Amino acid sequence: MPPIRPLSPELVNQIAAGEVIERPASVVKELVENSLDAGATKIEIDIAQGGARLIRVRDDGSGIPRDELPLALAAHATSKIETFEDLTRVASMGFRGEALASIASVSRLQLTSRTHNESHAWRIEAAGARIGETQPASAAVGTCVEVHDLFHAVPARRKFLRAERTEFGHIDELVKSLALARSDIEFRLSHNGKPVRLLKPASDTEARLARAAELLGASFAENCLAIEHTAAGMELRGWVGLPTASRAQADQQYFYVNGRLVRDRVVAHAVRQAYADVLFQGRHPAFVLFLQIDPQAVDVNVHPAKSEVRFREARLVHDFLFRTLHEVIAQTRAGGSGRDSSAFLFRASGLMPEARRRLAEAEEEWLPNTESGTAALRQSGLGLAVREPPADAYARLLNAAPPADASLPPAHNDESPPLGYALAQLSGIYILAENAHGLVLVDMHAAHERVTYEKLKSACERDGVQSQGLLVPLPVSVSESEAAAAEEHAAALAEVGLEIDRSGPRQITVRRIPVLLQGADAAQLACDVLGELAAHGHSRRLEELQNELLATMACHGAVRAHRRLTIPEMNALLREMEATERSGQCNHGRPTWTQLTIGELDKLFLRGR
Repeated sequence: MPPIRPLSPELVNQIAAGEVIERPASVVKELVENSLDAGATKIEIDIAQGGARLIRVRDDGSGIPRDELPLALAAHATSKIETFEDLTRVASMGFRGEALASIASVSRLQLTSRTHNESHAWRIEAAGARIGETQPASAAVGTCVEVHDLFHAVPARRKFLRAERTEFGHIDELVKSLALARSDIEFRLSHNGKPVRLLKPASDTEARLARAAELLGASFAENCLAIEHTAAGMELRGWVGLPTASRAQADQQYFYVNGRLVRDRVVAHAVRQAYADVLFQGRHPAFVLFLQIDPQAVDVNVHPAKSEVRFREARLVHDFLFRTLHEVIAQTRAGGSGRDSSAFLFRASGLMPEARRRLAEAEEEWLPNTESGTAALRQSGLGLAVREPPADAYARLLNAAPPADASLPPAHNDESPPLGYALAQLSGIYILAENAHGLVLVDMHAAHERVTYEKLKSACERDGVQSQGLLVPLPVSVSESEAAAAEEHAAALAEVGLEIDRSGPRQITVRRIPVLLQGADAAQLACDVLGELAAHGHSRRLEELQNELLATMACHGAVRAHRRLTIPEMNALLREMEATERSGQCNHGRPTWTQLTIGELDKLFLRGR
């Protein structure tokens, strides 16, 4: 072996660059984060040839004093931390102090900066290990960093760069993520001299959502739920997409911890579980979420590019995220507005006033009044409370021609429910209803399936989980960590009907399982649950399996296609949908209803042209 010797500063920086500077977008990330830490309110990013030829980031921040410019290019020199205690509560975007030195080691870098106290700016240049002298320059207060010929000193790395369009796409995506996090900052992005993005500061909630719509598309803003929740010393705010607005790829998922975009398995697991009951197979939710947490409760120094974090109390964070998202999604109901998580704030009209009047008369003709003045109710085959007059009364209602002056009520009518009133049934599959916005179409099987499923879940939660003992206790071999999890969480497992004893360093014994899961593979069930407990400190596997069974029961118990429903039965189902959690999707994640507005119908028939 060769003798041990210290590496040259240039090689040290190039090794650091290999960890931090993956592509031009990595350079943009480091430079823009420095601008944000400097208190910039306006950041301009100019790119040439996808960043391979030029990356220029200019800001109006506090600037760097002349005597500190050489230090800014030195390895591991920073103004953001000084002691180990500072490292345990990092609040800035950058702090490691190797970004500029690493960038300079693989490019030609020019740094120009001016503080408020200086009469003019100062410039310094660096290439590889060579750092030049500071020179006077003309520039406004702030900092401008120019990076020329990226990877010119490392030709092998330059060969790995993708096409110009691809590299700029990564830069554009990075700017989007930064602009979502810092809506108070103005961002300008240009490529090869052509403006690409101009994002003005957003000061209020509507403006921030408008910026999200500009970056992610109008569909996201129209189909998202706002979140703002504080608990356990944490705050979660932002937007989550409706389950019916899910995507084929996980390309619109932005999660920020104290303003820093991160990818974290704890977060991913919590989000996946929150959406588990409402997403179609293979679909991904869209979300932009911001978690504020005590900087001492999260370690941001676990990845060179700072794209990963480690939570000190991962289980607490997971439970907070899951419960918050689960509750928000649960509040979605058919007929609700995507911009409002409270479905009952959404107002719609219903049938034409004259039709509603005739409907009431038809019901009064058949339904006797009780002493309390309410109409009699009976249970239909759907398990829904319906008010159903005889067929001949409705036949007269439906065959009667509407008056000539009949028209839709104004959109602010508060009398009718969100899904309106049923008009007819199409092909024995769809319910057609009318509200203030136009035509509502409902998949009756999917809708009734969700209503039945939620009732079954509520019954299980109310009555508790019943368990049954195995005729012969089942020994199962597991890992040591899983055996420890069985011992630690024995009481919690017993509460959900699963009794497991630790019978050895790597062995457990399954004694009882939930009655609902009779016939399931008890050994596999125990391994699945303990595997999640060992990895995440908790498990919803039992609940998921029970829900799968309840979903199957609900599917078989739901009204079948081609069954003819009466108008009251249809209306009863619509009212149940409006009152049922997650009723916008069936148990498999398919939508249960859709809306065709009057404007959309007019376009179909070329009205107004």
